[in-house]
Amino acid sequence: MTHRVAVLDKELCQPKKCGLECIKYCPVNKSGADCIILNEEEKKAQIDENICNGCGICVKVCPFDAITIVNLASELATDKVHQYGMNSFRLYKLPTPKKGEVVGLLGRNGMGKSTVVNILSGNLKPNLGRYENPPEWDEVLKYYSGTELKSHFEKIKENKIRASIKPQQVQQIAQAFNGTGRELLARYDERGVVNDLIKDLGLENAVDHDIKELSGGELQRIAVGVAAAKDAEFYFFDEPSSYNDVFQRAGVARVIHSLAKIGKSVMVVEHDLTLLDYLSDYIEVLYGEPAAYGIVSSVLSTKVGINVFLDGYLPTENVRFRDKKFSFDVSSSSDEFLDADDVISYPKLVKKYPAFGVTVEPGRVRKGEILGIMGANALGKTTFMKMIAGVEKPDDGEITKKIKIAYKPQYLQNDIDVEVISVLDKANGGQIEGSQEEEQIVDPLKIKKLYNKSVRNLSGGELQKVAVASCLLQKVDLYALDEPSAFLDVEDRIAVAKFLQKFVRSYGKSAIVIDHDLQLMDLVSDTMVIFEGESGKEGHATEPMSKSNAMNRFLRSLDISFRRDETSMRPRVNKSESRLDKQQKQTGNFYYRK
Repeated sequence: MTHRVAVLDKELCQPKKCGLECIKYCPVNKSGADCIILNEEEKKAQIDENICNGCGICVKVCPFDAITIVNLASELATDKVHQYGMNSFRLYKLPTPKKGEVVGLLGRNGMGKSTVVNILSGNLKPNLGRYENPPEWDEVLKYYSGTELKSHFEKIKENKIRASIKPQQVQQIAQAFNGTGRELLARYDERGVVNDLIKDLGLENAVDHDIKELSGGELQRIAVGVAAAKDAEFYFFDEPSSYNDVFQRAGVARVIHSLAKIGKSVMVVEHDLTLLDYLSDYIEVLYGEPAAYGIVSSVLSTKVGINVFLDGYLPTENVRFRDKKFSFDVSSSSDEFLDADDVISYPKLVKKYPAFGVTVEPGRVRKGEILGIMGANALGKTTFMKMIAGVEKPDDGEITKKIKIAYKPQYLQNDIDVEVISVLDKANGGQIEGSQEEEQIVDPLKIKKLYNKSVRNLSGGELQKVAVASCLLQKVDLYALDEPSAFLDVEDRIAVAKFLQKFVRSYGKSAIVIDHDLQLMDLVSDTMVIFEGESGKEGHATEPMSKSNAMNRFLRSLDISFRRDETSMRPRVNKSESRLDKQQKQTGNFYYRK
């Protein structure tokens, strides 16, 4: 027996632009029943899940990819926690907060993480799927009797639980608050820990500035500080790593850990697998169909949870939720590029500003190669990119070879009301639909269904993928991508990294990638440049190094050691002061155990 899920993306459904093919070709409709109709009030298609036979013809004929039909195991029907309305998203099962532990939620965007947060924090009462006739609290408590969640919901019902949430969209803080970072932290400091938080989060130079003047990373850390300063029973951090460099991410991790140490329940949504691995005591995987339905797995150890996610298979529930597993390449050799031609070589470069200077050691980028760039924020990484692109002129050193560069900036603009397809047409220098470039770039990045969406209505992850595609569509010698992982979920990060590598090698291209996600950089880079120095004052870039030498040097500066996971071969952070951590550091081998 199966349980039918029929979901309609109302934003994509455009009956005025199509011939209502879903209604026309539905076999149940042809037999005289009304399975799919046009909702006269909303002027959108409407599907009756009770009589839908799950044939999927409407999915295939819809020109805008607006319909999702899925047949789930019938026993899941009794596990429905919440549904927003007819043909809309629904969530099955809930993660359980654990006192004194950090529970990491791992899954794609659009799987219901926001719904989980709203329900567990008491902002949304679960309707158990009955959106037209929602149950009262007594019925919800009866449904959860015999589970750990019952006592959690009893506290919510009696207003005895306080939740502190660090939201995903930290930019909105600047719109909602007037004043300095210190004033904002002081307003919410219920635990008397503001001074410790400022130090632990590296905010000493930022807290006395007006909130509106702060960078994305500073805002993110202020938001983490505000959430941690409140006195609550349940803490939830939604993507606390965004905009922050690796050093700052380590500080954020320590602050989140400290809450669990004093007996609080902590939940974290994070797409940087290295940080999630470092942070979490347990993992619960969210799987399903983005924007259609999400299912929460049973609780797993951190190691098992991340490996299960990468495998795409949950052995405890005998569920395969992805066709292919993600694997990691153990090789870190750059020997295959020894005979390749240089796309660009540069001498020692120096650039000085009134309050900041950066020095770059000589180097080159070869055909088919990806040069990874790592280092703390404000050390001149973007300035280096601009000098190579000819946007900034160095004070010392000259790049003689003029090459064409496509640059994807760190901060993306989404304030334009233009359809995605016209943005891609412009980048391609001609029509994208039906072109070879569509097959080579747009299809692998899975953004075809966004063609008719306005850029300003895209989510952060969708906007990022469109920006990556726009960069790669340009006919240039070198692609420069600044933080391509921002706002992407784990699955998309790995997919984009693997696609970038394949694209560069298959078509004899070259790329420079700046990112703070260590796992993505380990996956995508052939050689690496490390930026060191004092943030905001002086930066120094090494010459390009082999990946193993560069990672070893960088991890040493972080005082973190990595090993290979024996199952997935992914890089894993050793727990600080563990036997392996001490052993590797003593031998000076911070990057993987030999």
